[in-house]
Amino acid sequence: MMKQIPGGVFPTMITPYTKDDKIDYDAVLQLLSWYYGKGVRAIFAICQSSEIFYLTFEERLSLLKFIMQNKPADMTVVASGHVSEDFETMRKEAVAFIETGIDGYVFIANRFAKAEESDDVLTERMLAAADALPEIPLGVYECPYPYKRVLSPAVMKALSENGKFQFLKDTCCDLSLIKKKLDAVNGGNLKIFNANSATLLPSLQMGCAGFSGVMANFHPELYVKLCEIYRTDPEKAALLQAMIGTLSMAECQCYPVNAKYYLSLEGLDINIDSRSRSKADFGPSRRAEIEEMRELTLAFEASIL
Repeated sequence: MMKQIPGGVFPTMITPYTKDDKIDYDAVLQLLSWYYGKGVRAIFAICQSSEIFYLTFEERLSLLKFIMQNKPADMTVVASGHVSEDFETMRKEAVAFIETGIDGYVFIANRFAKAEESDDVLTERMLAAADALPEIPLGVYECPYPYKRVLSPAVMKALSENGKFQFLKDTCCDLSLIKKKLDAVNGGNLKIFNANSATLLPSLQMGCAGFSGVMANFHPELYVKLCEIYRTDPEKAALLQAMIGTLSMAECQCYPVNAKYYLSLEGLDINIDSRSRSKADFGPSRRAEIEEMRELTLAFEASIL
């Protein structure tokens, strides 16, 4: 029987680097421990936050192998990592990632169809890819780069009916569309994980399964708590939502450099270098904003949670 992907919080795992631009595996180990200590029991590895478009295939595979060998035993790992548009290359790389023992493999929607190609083309290619892979839970990520391919309710319905798809990292940031997607998969195994902090609480109330977004690299404990209490403590959930929604403006600041800086404030031995974003963009005022965000997070946790 196929595994089931659980609901909850799936941080989009970042990639730390050494000063000579190699993957910093010591920092990866610290990061896995930090997530777990914050209550996270699942991660989305080898994704855009991991800077997959700036990693070689060998780096992506080596990083995923290390994560699988060193993660806490009860931590669920879904992973992506395919950047090619060539079907056979995509299939071979996917098989290599699946063989590491991950719990689910996640397709990147924009790798299957160009912006001008129809949803029918997208669906046909994703279903063909699903048939070409080993039996494993599958997911889809509406990755914003190089263009954002948001899944329509019709595509969602087709994927849900396939039976293998269990995970959608939704980046549409539109509650009305999320509701239509939820209606399209009603009764199936395909769960929707909202990536947008500002709409998280109402999306959970509609039926989303959890959160999978970049802000879980700053204060995942707030997201874990919201997913735990949104049904039982609506007053506290509303305060949590106001907090995470406001702080999520940092997503537009200098990510992932700012997330690495936040993690360093948390005590991780991690430097802020990135291949996708220059740390030169992360000036003193932006550093101060992240420092103040952390102080506000700590004060909020002490007084509210």
